[in-house]
Amino acid sequence: MRTVHVVVPDSVDDPTRPSGGNTYDRRVCTGLRGLGWAVDVHRVPGRWPHPDAGGRAALARTLAALPPDAVVVVDGLVACGHPDLLVPASRSLRLVVLVHLPLGHPVAAGGRVGPAAGAERRVLEAATAVLTTSRWTANWLLAAYGLRPERLHVARPGVDRAQPATGTASGTALLDVAAVVPAKGHLELVDALASLKDRSWRLVCAGALDVDPDHVARVRDRCREVGIAGRVSFPGPLVGGPLDRAYAAADLVVVPSRIETYGLVVTEALARAVPVVARAVGGLEEAMGEVPGWGRPGLLVPSAPDDRAAPASSALAEALRAWLDDRLLRDRLRAVARARRTALSPWSETALRVSDVLAAVVDRPSTGLSGARAGSSLDSARVDGVRR
Repeated sequence: MRTVHVVVPDSVDDPTRPSGGNTYDRRVCTGLRGLGWAVDVHRVPGRWPHPDAGGRAALARTLAALPPDAVVVVDGLVACGHPDLLVPASRSLRLVVLVHLPLGHPVAAGGRVGPAAGAERRVLEAATAVLTTSRWTANWLLAAYGLRPERLHVARPGVDRAQPATGTASGTALLDVAAVVPAKGHLELVDALASLKDRSWRLVCAGALDVDPDHVARVRDRCREVGIAGRVSFPGPLVGGPLDRAYAAADLVVVPSRIETYGLVVTEALARAVPVVARAVGGLEEAMGEVPGWGRPGLLVPSAPDDRAAPASSALAEALRAWLDDRLLRDRLRAVARARRTALSPWSETALRVSDVLAAVVDRPSTGLSGARAGSSLDSARVDGVRR
Protein backbone atom coordinates (compact mmCIF):
# COMPACT_ATOMS: atom_id res chain seq x y z
CA MET A 1 0.00 0.00 0.00
CA ARG A 2 1.30 3.45 -0.93
CA THR A 3 1.63 5.90 1.95
CA VAL A 4 1.23 9.68 1.96
CA HIS A 5 1.78 11.94 4.95
CA VAL A 6 -0.46 15.02 5.06
CA VAL A 7 0.48 18.01 7.22
CA VAL A 8 -2.43 20.34 7.97
CA PRO A 9 -3.41 23.00 10.52
CA ASP A 10 -4.98 21.51 13.62
CA SER A 11 -8.10 23.59 12.88
CA VAL A 12 -8.89 21.31 9.94
CA ASP A 13 -11.67 19.58 11.92
CA ASP A 14 -12.79 22.61 13.95
CA PRO A 15 -16.52 23.23 13.29
CA THR A 16 -16.11 26.83 14.46
CA ARG A 17 -13.65 27.52 11.62
CA PRO A 18 -15.18 26.06 8.48
CA SER A 19 -13.34 26.95 5.29
CA GLY A 20 -12.97 25.74 1.76
CA GLY A 21 -9.37 24.78 2.49
CA ASN A 22 -10.30 22.65 5.49
CA THR A 23 -13.07 20.96 3.53
CA TYR A 24 -10.68 20.26 0.66
CA ASP A 25 -8.04 18.75 2.95
CA ARG A 26 -10.53 16.46 4.67
CA ARG A 27 -12.28 15.30 1.50
CA VAL A 28 -9.05 14.60 -0.37
CA CYS A 29 -7.69 12.54 2.52
CA THR A 30 -10.90 10.51 2.58
CA GLY A 31 -10.82 10.07 -1.18
CA LEU A 32 -7.19 8.96 -1.21
CA ARG A 33 -7.96 6.26 1.34
CA GLY A 34 -10.72 5.05 -0.94
CA LEU A 35 -8.17 4.83 -3.76
CA GLY A 36 -5.88 2.57 -1.74
CA TRP A 37 -3.52 5.07 -0.12
CA ALA A 38 -2.50 4.86 3.50
CA VAL A 39 -3.01 8.45 4.66
CA ASP A 40 -1.22 9.60 7.80
CA VAL A 41 -2.55 13.01 8.84
CA HIS A 42 -0.35 15.25 11.00
CA ARG A 43 -2.19 18.18 12.62
CA VAL A 44 0.05 21.03 13.73
CA PRO A 45 -1.15 23.65 16.23
CA GLY A 46 -1.01 27.35 15.57
CA ARG A 47 -2.86 30.20 13.88
CA TRP A 48 -1.45 29.56 10.42
CA PRO A 49 0.03 31.11 8.35
CA HIS A 50 1.35 33.20 11.27
CA PRO A 51 1.90 30.81 14.19
CA ASP A 52 3.69 31.56 17.41
CA ALA A 53 6.98 29.93 18.38
CA GLY A 54 5.14 26.86 19.66
CA GLY A 55 3.47 26.29 16.31
CA ARG A 56 6.74 26.60 14.42
CA ALA A 57 8.41 24.18 16.83
CA ALA A 58 5.57 21.69 16.33
CA LEU A 59 6.00 21.92 12.56
CA ALA A 60 9.74 21.39 12.86
CA ARG A 61 9.19 18.29 15.04
CA THR A 62 6.61 16.93 12.62
CA LEU A 63 8.89 17.28 9.61
CA ALA A 64 11.89 15.83 11.46
CA ALA A 65 9.91 12.75 12.50
CA LEU A 66 8.84 11.82 8.97
CA PRO A 67 10.69 8.87 7.40
CA PRO A 68 13.29 9.70 4.73
CA ASP A 69 11.99 9.64 1.16
CA ALA A 70 8.37 9.88 2.38
CA VAL A 71 5.71 11.48 0.17
CA VAL A 72 4.48 14.48 2.16
CA VAL A 73 1.66 16.86 1.24
CA VAL A 74 1.83 20.08 3.26
CA ASP A 75 -1.04 22.56 3.28
CA GLY A 76 0.24 25.86 1.93
CA LEU A 77 -1.02 27.76 4.98
CA VAL A 78 1.49 25.73 7.00
CA ALA A 79 4.28 25.52 4.46
CA CYS A 80 4.57 28.70 2.44
CA GLY A 81 5.66 31.13 5.12
CA HIS A 82 8.48 29.02 6.54
CA PRO A 83 11.23 28.27 4.02
CA ASP A 84 13.76 27.87 6.83
CA LEU A 85 11.90 24.69 7.82
CA LEU A 86 10.52 23.44 4.50
CA VAL A 87 13.53 23.91 2.22
CA PRO A 88 15.86 21.71 4.35
CA ALA A 89 13.08 19.13 4.71
CA SER A 90 12.65 18.99 0.92
CA ARG A 91 16.13 17.50 0.59
CA SER A 92 15.06 14.25 2.22
CA LEU A 93 11.29 14.21 1.62
CA ARG A 94 9.15 14.05 -1.50
CA LEU A 95 7.49 17.36 -0.73
CA VAL A 96 4.19 18.36 -2.33
CA VAL A 97 2.82 21.78 -1.37
CA LEU A 98 -0.94 22.27 -1.62
CA VAL A 99 -1.62 25.96 -2.31
CA HIS A 100 -5.14 27.04 -1.43
CA LEU A 101 -4.32 30.77 -1.45
CA PRO A 102 -0.97 32.23 -2.49
CA LEU A 103 0.36 34.04 0.57
CA GLY A 104 2.27 36.40 -1.71
CA HIS A 105 -0.87 37.68 -3.42
CA PRO A 106 -1.38 41.38 -2.57
CA VAL A 107 -4.77 40.78 -0.92
CA ALA A 108 -3.61 37.74 1.07
CA ALA A 109 -0.45 39.53 2.15
CA GLY A 110 -2.34 42.60 3.33
CA GLY A 111 -0.17 44.79 1.13
CA ARG A 112 3.08 43.39 2.55
CA VAL A 113 3.89 41.48 -0.62
CA GLY A 114 7.68 41.39 -0.51
CA PRO A 115 8.45 39.19 2.51
CA ALA A 116 5.48 36.86 1.97
CA ALA A 117 6.20 36.38 -1.73
CA GLY A 118 9.90 35.78 -1.16
CA ALA A 119 9.27 33.11 1.46
CA GLU A 120 6.58 31.42 -0.60
CA ARG A 121 8.72 31.35 -3.74
CA ARG A 122 11.56 29.62 -1.89
CA VAL A 123 9.24 26.94 -0.54
CA LEU A 124 7.56 26.26 -3.88
CA GLU A 125 10.87 26.16 -5.75
CA ALA A 126 12.08 23.50 -3.34
CA ALA A 127 8.99 21.31 -3.62
CA THR A 128 8.88 18.23 -5.80
CA ALA A 129 5.40 19.25 -6.96
CA VAL A 130 2.89 22.02 -6.31
CA LEU A 131 -0.83 21.28 -6.16
CA THR A 132 -3.36 24.06 -6.71
CA THR A 133 -7.14 24.14 -6.55
CA SER A 134 -7.72 26.13 -9.73
CA ARG A 135 -6.17 26.97 -13.07
CA TRP A 136 -6.19 30.62 -12.00
CA THR A 137 -3.97 29.83 -9.00
CA ALA A 138 -1.54 27.79 -11.06
CA ASN A 139 -1.24 30.55 -13.64
CA TRP A 140 -0.77 33.19 -10.91
CA LEU A 141 2.06 31.17 -9.33
CA LEU A 142 3.62 30.66 -12.74
CA ALA A 143 3.57 34.38 -13.52
CA ALA A 144 4.50 35.63 -10.05
CA TYR A 145 7.27 33.18 -9.19
CA GLY A 146 8.49 31.81 -12.50
CA LEU A 147 7.91 28.21 -11.44
CA ARG A 148 8.34 25.53 -14.08
CA PRO A 149 4.88 24.74 -15.47
CA GLU A 150 5.46 20.98 -15.46
CA ARG A 151 5.63 21.13 -11.65
CA LEU A 152 2.26 22.88 -11.27
CA HIS A 153 -0.86 20.74 -11.02
CA VAL A 154 -4.55 21.56 -10.76
CA ALA A 155 -7.08 19.49 -8.84
CA ARG A 156 -10.28 21.52 -8.51
CA PRO A 157 -12.55 21.00 -5.50
CA GLY A 158 -15.47 18.68 -5.93
CA VAL A 159 -18.94 19.13 -4.54
CA ASP A 160 -21.73 16.92 -3.24
CA ARG A 161 -24.95 17.05 -5.23
CA ALA A 162 -27.75 18.32 -2.99
CA GLN A 163 -31.49 18.77 -3.15
CA PRO A 164 -32.34 21.80 -5.31
CA ALA A 165 -33.53 24.84 -3.43
CA THR A 166 -37.01 25.94 -4.40
CA GLY A 167 -36.47 29.69 -4.03
CA THR A 168 -39.14 32.33 -3.64
CA ALA A 169 -40.92 34.32 -6.29
CA SER A 170 -39.46 37.61 -5.05
CA GLY A 171 -35.84 36.38 -4.84
CA THR A 172 -35.25 38.42 -1.69
CA ALA A 173 -33.41 35.85 0.47
CA LEU A 174 -29.67 36.58 0.11
CA LEU A 175 -26.89 34.45 1.59
CA ASP A 176 -23.16 35.11 2.07
CA VAL A 177 -21.03 32.20 3.37
CA ALA A 178 -17.60 33.37 4.51
CA ALA A 179 -15.62 34.31 7.59
CA VAL A 180 -16.15 37.99 8.33
CA VAL A 181 -12.66 39.23 7.44
CA PRO A 182 -11.59 42.11 5.16
CA ALA A 183 -10.75 39.93 2.15
CA LYS A 184 -14.30 38.60 1.96
CA GLY A 185 -15.78 41.97 1.01
CA HIS A 186 -18.55 42.33 3.59
CA LEU A 187 -18.14 46.11 3.84
CA GLU A 188 -18.56 46.47 0.08
CA LEU A 189 -21.66 44.28 0.20
CA VAL A 190 -23.18 46.33 3.03
CA ASP A 191 -22.58 49.54 1.07
CA ALA A 192 -24.14 47.98 -2.01
CA LEU A 193 -27.26 46.96 -0.09
CA ALA A 194 -27.48 50.39 1.51
CA SER A 195 -28.42 51.75 -1.91
CA LEU A 196 -31.22 49.18 -2.16
CA LYS A 197 -33.08 49.99 1.05
CA ASP A 198 -36.24 50.63 -0.96
CA ARG A 199 -36.24 46.98 -2.09
CA SER A 200 -37.41 44.07 0.01
CA TRP A 201 -34.47 41.79 0.86
CA ARG A 202 -32.77 40.10 3.80
CA LEU A 203 -29.15 38.97 4.08
CA VAL A 204 -27.65 36.15 6.13
CA CYS A 205 -23.87 36.39 6.62
CA ALA A 206 -22.86 32.90 7.75
CA GLY A 207 -19.23 32.74 8.82
CA ALA A 208 -16.73 32.92 11.65
CA LEU A 209 -16.88 36.08 13.75
CA ASP A 210 -13.75 35.57 15.86
CA VAL A 211 -10.97 35.67 13.25
CA ASP A 212 -10.91 39.50 13.09
CA PRO A 213 -13.25 40.88 15.79
CA ASP A 214 -12.32 44.50 15.00
CA HIS A 215 -13.41 44.04 11.41
CA VAL A 216 -16.64 42.37 12.51
CA ALA A 217 -17.35 45.41 14.67
CA ARG A 218 -16.74 47.69 11.67
CA VAL A 219 -19.15 45.69 9.51
CA ARG A 220 -21.85 45.76 12.20
CA ASP A 221 -21.30 49.49 12.75
CA ARG A 222 -21.61 50.12 9.01
CA CYS A 223 -24.90 48.21 8.92
CA ARG A 224 -26.24 50.51 11.66
CA GLU A 225 -24.85 53.66 10.03
CA VAL A 226 -26.60 52.97 6.71
CA GLY A 227 -29.83 51.79 8.33
CA ILE A 228 -29.91 48.11 7.39
CA ALA A 229 -28.87 46.45 10.66
CA GLY A 230 -32.33 44.91 11.10
CA ARG A 231 -32.10 43.18 7.72
CA VAL A 232 -28.62 41.63 8.06
CA SER A 233 -27.99 38.70 10.40
CA PHE A 234 -24.71 37.18 11.56
CA PRO A 235 -25.40 33.65 12.87
CA GLY A 236 -21.72 32.72 12.99
CA PRO A 237 -20.24 29.71 11.19
CA LEU A 238 -22.73 27.14 9.91
CA VAL A 239 -21.88 23.52 9.10
CA GLY A 240 -23.82 20.34 8.40
CA GLY A 241 -27.57 20.59 8.69
CA PRO A 242 -27.73 24.31 9.58
CA LEU A 243 -25.63 25.18 6.52
CA ASP A 244 -27.77 22.94 4.31
CA ARG A 245 -30.89 24.72 5.58
CA ALA A 246 -29.33 28.13 4.94
CA TYR A 247 -28.63 27.20 1.33
CA ALA A 248 -32.10 25.69 0.95
CA ALA A 249 -33.68 28.92 2.16
CA ALA A 250 -31.59 31.15 -0.13
CA ASP A 251 -32.68 32.66 -3.42
CA LEU A 252 -29.23 34.01 -4.26
CA VAL A 253 -25.72 33.45 -2.92
CA VAL A 254 -23.54 36.56 -2.93
CA VAL A 255 -19.73 36.30 -3.02
CA PRO A 256 -18.25 39.83 -2.72
CA SER A 257 -14.73 38.55 -1.95
CA ARG A 258 -11.70 40.59 -2.94
CA ILE A 259 -9.87 37.34 -3.75
CA GLU A 260 -10.87 33.68 -4.08
CA THR A 261 -8.61 31.11 -5.66
CA TYR A 262 -11.61 28.97 -6.57
CA GLY A 263 -14.72 29.63 -4.52
CA LEU A 264 -16.16 26.43 -3.07
CA VAL A 265 -19.17 28.43 -1.90
CA VAL A 266 -20.06 29.00 -5.56
CA THR A 267 -20.23 25.31 -6.42
CA GLU A 268 -21.99 24.51 -3.13
CA ALA A 269 -24.69 27.00 -4.15
CA LEU A 270 -24.89 25.62 -7.68
CA ALA A 271 -25.13 22.07 -6.34
CA ARG A 272 -28.47 23.26 -4.95
CA ALA A 273 -29.38 25.15 -8.15
CA VAL A 274 -29.00 28.52 -6.38
CA PRO A 275 -27.67 31.29 -8.67
CA VAL A 276 -24.66 33.36 -7.63
CA VAL A 277 -23.59 37.00 -7.78
CA ALA A 278 -19.80 37.21 -7.39
CA ARG A 279 -16.98 39.64 -8.01
CA ALA A 280 -14.89 38.73 -11.05
CA VAL A 281 -11.71 37.99 -9.11
CA GLY A 282 -9.39 35.01 -8.88
CA GLY A 283 -10.94 31.66 -9.67
CA LEU A 284 -14.57 32.65 -9.11
CA GLU A 285 -15.34 32.69 -12.83
CA GLU A 286 -13.75 29.25 -13.10
CA ALA A 287 -15.93 27.93 -10.28
CA MET A 288 -19.11 29.46 -11.70
CA GLY A 289 -18.51 28.00 -15.15
CA GLU A 290 -20.93 28.16 -18.02
CA VAL A 291 -23.62 26.01 -19.55
CA PRO A 292 -23.08 25.71 -23.34
CA GLY A 293 -25.70 27.74 -25.11
CA TRP A 294 -27.10 29.11 -21.84
CA GLY A 295 -24.30 31.17 -20.31
CA ARG A 296 -23.35 31.63 -16.67
CA PRO A 297 -25.54 30.55 -13.74
CA GLY A 298 -25.19 33.95 -12.13
CA LEU A 299 -23.72 37.42 -12.52
CA LEU A 300 -20.03 38.32 -12.39
CA VAL A 301 -19.37 41.80 -11.08
CA PRO A 302 -16.41 43.71 -12.54
CA SER A 303 -13.67 44.42 -10.03
CA ALA A 304 -11.72 47.69 -10.06
CA PRO A 305 -8.03 47.20 -10.96
CA ASP A 306 -6.94 48.91 -7.75
CA ASP A 307 -9.57 47.09 -5.68
CA ARG A 308 -11.19 50.30 -4.48
CA ALA A 309 -14.27 49.76 -2.33
CA ALA A 310 -16.55 52.37 -3.93
CA PRO A 311 -16.53 50.96 -7.50
CA ALA A 312 -16.94 47.45 -6.09
CA SER A 313 -19.98 48.49 -4.04
CA SER A 314 -21.51 50.26 -7.03
CA ALA A 315 -21.06 47.24 -9.29
CA LEU A 316 -22.46 44.89 -6.64
CA ALA A 317 -25.45 47.18 -6.17
CA GLU A 318 -26.13 47.18 -9.91
CA ALA A 319 -26.08 43.37 -10.08
CA LEU A 320 -28.26 42.96 -6.99
CA ARG A 321 -30.70 45.56 -8.28
CA ALA A 322 -31.00 43.65 -11.55
CA TRP A 323 -31.66 40.42 -9.66
CA LEU A 324 -34.29 41.95 -7.38
CA ASP A 325 -36.09 43.94 -10.08
CA ASP A 326 -36.13 41.55 -13.03
CA ARG A 327 -38.25 38.42 -12.62
CA LEU A 328 -37.31 37.14 -16.07
CA LEU A 329 -33.61 37.43 -15.15
CA ARG A 330 -34.21 35.47 -11.95
CA ASP A 331 -36.07 32.75 -13.85
CA ARG A 332 -33.31 32.48 -16.45
CA LEU A 333 -30.47 32.33 -13.93
CA ARG A 334 -32.31 29.70 -11.90
CA ALA A 335 -32.76 27.59 -15.03
CA VAL A 336 -29.05 27.90 -15.88
CA ALA A 337 -28.12 27.03 -12.29
CA ARG A 338 -30.23 23.87 -12.51
CA ALA A 339 -28.43 22.90 -15.70
CA ARG A 340 -24.98 23.71 -14.26
CA ARG A 341 -25.81 21.58 -11.22
CA THR A 342 -25.78 18.41 -13.31
CA ALA A 343 -22.27 19.08 -14.68
CA LEU A 344 -20.45 19.67 -11.38
CA SER A 345 -17.63 17.27 -10.56
CA PRO A 346 -17.73 15.09 -7.42
CA TRP A 347 -15.01 14.92 -4.78
CA SER A 348 -14.00 11.49 -6.06
CA GLU A 349 -12.66 13.16 -9.21
CA THR A 350 -10.60 15.59 -7.13
CA ALA A 351 -9.08 12.71 -5.15
CA LEU A 352 -8.29 10.83 -8.34
CA ARG A 353 -6.41 13.80 -9.78
CA VAL A 354 -4.43 14.28 -6.56
CA SER A 355 -3.68 10.56 -6.53
CA ASP A 356 -2.26 10.77 -10.07
CA VAL A 357 0.12 13.53 -9.01
CA LEU A 358 1.22 11.66 -5.90
CA ALA A 359 1.77 8.46 -7.88
CA ALA A 360 4.15 10.34 -10.18
CA VAL A 361 5.95 11.73 -7.13
CA VAL A 362 6.36 8.19 -5.81
CA ASP A 363 7.85 7.07 -9.13
CA ARG A 364 10.55 9.74 -9.14
CA PRO A 365 14.13 8.60 -8.45
CA SER A 366 15.03 9.13 -4.80
CA THR A 367 18.13 11.24 -5.59
CA GLY A 368 17.82 14.99 -6.10
CA LEU A 369 14.29 15.19 -4.77
CA SER A 370 14.29 18.95 -4.29
CA GLY A 371 12.67 20.63 -7.29
CA ALA A 372 11.25 18.41 -10.04
CA ARG A 373 13.06 18.72 -13.38
CA ALA A 374 11.46 19.23 -16.75
CA GLY A 375 11.05 15.92 -18.54
CA SER A 376 10.53 13.94 -15.34
CA SER A 377 7.66 11.52 -14.77
CA LEU A 378 5.71 14.39 -13.25
CA ASP A 379 5.18 15.88 -16.70
CA SER A 380 2.58 13.30 -17.63
CA ALA A 381 0.71 13.81 -14.36
CA ARG A 382 -0.23 17.44 -14.98
CA VAL A 383 -3.98 17.34 -14.54
CA ASP A 384 -5.01 20.58 -16.16
CA GLY A 385 -3.74 23.21 -18.52
CA VAL A 386 -1.28 25.71 -17.13
CA ARG A 387 -0.28 28.52 -19.45
CA ARG A 388 3.33 28.38 -20.51
